[in-house]
Amino acid sequence: MTMKRLLLAAGAGLALAAPAAAHAEMTCADLKATKLAHAEVTSATVETLASSQACRVLVTSRPTTDSDIRIEVMIPMGAAWNGKYAQVGNGGLAGSIPSAAIKARAEQGYASAGTDDGHIGNGRTAIWALGHPEKIKDFGTRSLKETTDTAKALIAAQKGAGPKLSYFVGCSAGGREALMEAQRFPNDFDGIVAGAPANYNTLSTGGRAYIQQALARPGAYLDLAALELLQTAALKQCAAGGAFIRDQEACRFDPGALQCKAGKASGCLTAPQVAAARALYNGRPGPGGHSTFPAYTPGGEALRGGFQAWNTGESQASIVEAAGYSISNQFLKYFVYGDPSFDFLTMDLGPKYDRDRMKTSAVLDAVNPDLTRFKKHGGKLIQYHGWNDPAIPPGGSPRYAAEMGAAMGDTSGFYRLYMVPGMLHCQGGAGPGKVEWLDILDRWVTAGEPPKTLVAKSDKSPETQLLCPYPAVAHADGKGGWACGPSKRKG
Repeated sequence: MTMKRLLLAAGAGLALAAPAAAHAEMTCADLKATKLAHAEVTSATVETLASSQACRVLVTSRPTTDSDIRIEVMIPMGAAWNGKYAQVGNGGLAGSIPSAAIKARAEQGYASAGTDDGHIGNGRTAIWALGHPEKIKDFGTRSLKETTDTAKALIAAQKGAGPKLSYFVGCSAGGREALMEAQRFPNDFDGIVAGAPANYNTLSTGGRAYIQQALARPGAYLDLAALELLQTAALKQCAAGGAFIRDQEACRFDPGALQCKAGKASGCLTAPQVAAARALYNGRPGPGGHSTFPAYTPGGEALRGGFQAWNTGESQASIVEAAGYSISNQFLKYFVYGDPSFDFLTMDLGPKYDRDRMKTSAVLDAVNPDLTRFKKHGGKLIQYHGWNDPAIPPGGSPRYAAEMGAAMGDTSGFYRLYMVPGMLHCQGGAGPGKVEWLDILDRWVTAGEPPKTLVAKSDKSPETQLLCPYPAVAHADGKGGWACGPSKRKG
């Protein structure tokens, strides 16, 4: 005989009836009848995984009258479940459930879940936010909490007990979500992986608008040939001609060295192109000419998945198709200004923008450096970022680590940051960047083994590279190997 369990909710939380002393695993089909707070199970079916089966549950949650949050939960059946839960983050401006990532974690034995963040879209559009402040809140944080509580309740109903450990893993927008979890829901997860986090959303978006304004000036556009010139020169100066820059903070590359001399018109950059390149590397200036937020780093400009994909497009005519262009344009139109006609190529990027962005920052930025409650809970946090990320400025991660240290003192007991040389946005690039971050986090949580030096692999070759906890950098040890040491940065 199958068992049906009624889940009762109190307020925003979900409370389970006490489980029976001996609980037979509920059938997947019976989960369809589960009662949840302001949410409905719309489907519960058995799915075949690589070497097991899982119960795939679809849920629609409506915590407000304007909410429409879609959630997917996959629970490995029987002994295939490792007793743990892994929630995955979304990407871009979301709009669809990250089903592939959910399934991948389920195939590793985790009960897993994710959400579309409360709206339908293609990841680059935000028109859904216009006139819908509750949907913006859903996108910012509420959909995350709804997913966590719903998934844990369904796991407990199906298994008779909730997960013994819970993790969150995300990159890019999912990295922002990961830090949101640590900052705003510190008791929900035992470990968190935050990759290339877009946590300084409004600051980095202002920086991308500044870059697009620079690229739009007459003669300033950087085509592939110009990007190749920049990359070659940067690698020659800062990587001894190697494939990628290992000590990025020691690199002081100035594109002005490539400016065309009198009588030369090829193999060099025009003055407007040099100015655009400097905008890419230096970022939006603030008071005193200092950058308001870190910008991009040299050495990967012309790589596939690099600046063309995110900032310049394949041609000046197609620059609007670059992911960073379209996402930033939509973000400013619909999150910050609520004006479909807003033009970020002509906007005021001075102090006015810093005032205008504050309301949006309170909802969408994950910048609180005080993680005392997460640390007290026993949580562990691993943050990583590719040094050649063309989407989320990589310097934002060291900035957050520094702000956390200033707020909390020594963070080594619960936090690690790894900056990956040569890696682009979340993956890819000239340097090996593949690391099984969740496995490392799980060992830290379950065995008390803090990560130290790591080895990043490549999907395309047997090449590896040593990764050091930031701020250390891998240097050749003179014996044919590598060892961690301080950066050779100046100033």
